[in-house]
Amino acid sequence: MAKRIPDLLGALAAAYPAARTELVFHSPFELLVATMLSAQTTDRQVNRVTPLLFARYPTPEALAAADPEVLAGEIAGVGLNRTKARHLVSAAQRLAAVFHGQVPPRLEDLLTLPGVGRKTAKVVLANAFGIPGLAVDTHVFRVARRLGLSAGRTPLEVEKDLEAQIPPTAWTATHHRLIQHGRRVCRARNPRCASCPLGAYCLFRTQPEKSTD
Repeated sequence: MAKRIPDLLGALAAAYPAARTELVFHSPFELLVATMLSAQTTDRQVNRVTPLLFARYPTPEALAAADPEVLAGEIAGVGLNRTKARHLVSAAQRLAAVFHGQVPPRLEDLLTLPGVGRKTAKVVLANAFGIPGLAVDTHVFRVARRLGLSAGRTPLEVEKDLEAQIPPTAWTATHHRLIQHGRRVCRARNPRCASCPLGAYCLFRTQPEKSTD
């Protein structure tokens, strides 16, 4: 396995050289909000909602004072909007009260925010602060297992397997490339195996019964 990692990473880089987050943001706070909104919602839809949201609530203090019911209506275009609204207000209140209105650049601190799990925290650290991380969303989870990079049954298990095999300097880029591959080619249903640039490394093609999601 270890011997094929450099070749696999090279193939990923060649296929998706410019892969990056598709969420639009201008500060760590905006990225935190956008990432929290993105669960079970496309980045494109999040980007439709956030411009007005950021204009109305430009700081954690402003968002902390929002009425969750009103906020739920303002983000009605995203999934689980009522739950996300409550989490956003609670997270903003903690940012204002505990972290002086700043998004903390530490995993341990981010995980204390309501509605923030490891995936969201690592996305923020990597893309807002340049701290390497390999966040595992549904695309990364699926593609990593199909490529034989992990047999983990949970996102945390897959995260640990990936970070153990891939150099830290490549964590963030690999995260984005695996997502792009999952969206464009290695889809959950009807994957485009015939046009896959990673076919030589894929277990799913030859052993689908052992690589199901």
